[in-house]
Amino acid sequence: MNLSNKLTISRIILTFIFMFFLFLSGIWMKLVALIIFALASLTDYYDGLIARRNNCITNFGKLMDPIADKILILAAFLAFVELRLIPAWMVVIIISRELVITGLRLLLATKGKVVAAELAGKHKTVSQFFAIFTILIFLFFKELILLNFGMWNLTWEVWFKRCIFYMMMPVVALTLVSGISYLKRNKNLLFKKG
Repeated sequence: MNLSNKLTISRIILTFIFMFFLFLSGIWMKLVALIIFALASLTDYYDGLIARRNNCITNFGKLMDPIADKILILAAFLAFVELRLIPAWMVVIIISRELVITGLRLLLATKGKVVAAELAGKHKTVSQFFAIFTILIFLFFKELILLNFGMWNLTWEVWFKRCIFYMMMPVVALTLVSGISYLKRNKNLLFKKG
């Protein structure tokens, strides 16, 4: 297994460590969760960069890289539902899109076709990472204010949850658009006989 693929696998391992710290209380636990998520995100950048630079793009990497992304992103969004920061219906839409597209990728793989992520999918992934980072930074600053002032204003909580909701709307829209784009672009492969 090459370095690029090892980085992809490390992203899945880091997801579980990230989740562990995210659900622990305290400012340092939220900071560690943020740092681990940042490290996991960097593996997403570097695994592709290394694969292209060393000309070692593999079918395993093409398939597992987006799956590792999905595990990390969906774990974060599910955690935010548990923390009552985003509504569950948004995550259901995101999960549904990811399951459908991943299932179709696996179907194409059985036919000997490995389809790499396209531009719309990459934009969708960037928007999701941005939303997660923003929410994690909010959680850190909330803990910071609690630590320094011993209080948290309910009005602030309401306003930030509202901002999260409006920030998540284009993320959900991009998720749907990229899924539809993938289906349209690969419809000939998907419905080809044999």
